[in-house]
Amino acid sequence: MLMEEYIVKDGKKLRLGYTTGSCAAAASTAAAWMLLTGRRKEKIQINTPKGIILDLDVLQIQMAEDTVSCAVEKDGGDDPDVTKGLLVFAQVALTDTPGIVIDGGKGVGRVTKRGLDQPVGAAAINSVPRRMICENLEEVCRLADYHGGLSVVISVPDGEQLAKKTFNPRLGIVGGISILGTTGIVEPMSEQALVDTIRVELRQRKANGAEYVLLTPGNYGSYFIQNGMGIDPKTAVLTSNFIGDALDICRELGFRGALLIGHIGKLVKIAGGMLNTHSKYGDCRMEIMAAHAGAAGLGASQITEILDCAACDDAIRILQEEGLCAQTLERISNRISFIMDNRVAGEIETGAIMFSNEYGFLSETDNARSLLKLITEG
Repeated sequence: MLMEEYIVKDGKKLRLGYTTGSCAAAASTAAAWMLLTGRRKEKIQINTPKGIILDLDVLQIQMAEDTVSCAVEKDGGDDPDVTKGLLVFAQVALTDTPGIVIDGGKGVGRVTKRGLDQPVGAAAINSVPRRMICENLEEVCRLADYHGGLSVVISVPDGEQLAKKTFNPRLGIVGGISILGTTGIVEPMSEQALVDTIRVELRQRKANGAEYVLLTPGNYGSYFIQNGMGIDPKTAVLTSNFIGDALDICRELGFRGALLIGHIGKLVKIAGGMLNTHSKYGDCRMEIMAAHAGAAGLGASQITEILDCAACDDAIRILQEEGLCAQTLERISNRISFIMDNRVAGEIETGAIMFSNEYGFLSETDNARSLLKLITEG
């Protein structure tokens, strides 16, 4: 069943979709309900983290005494996506041990490198879809007055072939796709609409008297601003991947300064001159980290290790073990400062603070704290 929720971008009405994570949660919920009630269920309703309720068709139902399997079809809405139309299956079985155990089957990738959302060896089913599955199945168990355990296996029969069209092989996720989604909903992307939204918000800040502005790419940055720095995340303007465009607008509107706070996975790309950090434009994270680590004195074998890392946090671990983390991050921060300053032609003051989800605060440009003070006290 197709979604009937829409957003308007660039004057066009675009239909929303739902993620592979929502499909996995819906299929799991339907399978668990059928297993515990013995009754067939051809539609299932789940709530998403975004607050949108999905009412989805349940397909390819197979019911047995102690296990049920079914599928939900992925719908990406008007967003182009290689997983559109994919069937995501869930097989739910009874277990003697209380609790819900989630694993991946055919076509769901398995993590082979450290630093990703899931540990090495685990199925590439990210934390939000796992939470959605658990919360929905716990509710089904409560309604059915069932106190035993359930095992859930998510599979995507076409996943291994489709994964070749994704970044999974480079990230060290082998054997299939990842089950993803932080909101459960897919919003069609319109780059110009996003840049226009950034412009509107920055113009409002300027009209309200702001001379200095805080920027952050997205949810990770907002979380760190609030929980790592104790600052209201609404202080920041969200730039998504459009950091260069945001800086251009700040310059155009006459701001005196802009401070960017972001996850190393985004900000390290800036050190390589990438001011649109979307993965479709490239992924130079490890190459940049390896180059600066080498300049800081890291040996060839450790540089090779960094080049083979799937995520920046794993590269940070190597740098910490070799005692070269601070030096390397200082070099990267200095380069970020240079690239940002060059983008605005030195006409406004720019700075950056870099963090990681695992290690917290990592580094900052020389003027970051003075800019932050001007923003928070201005």
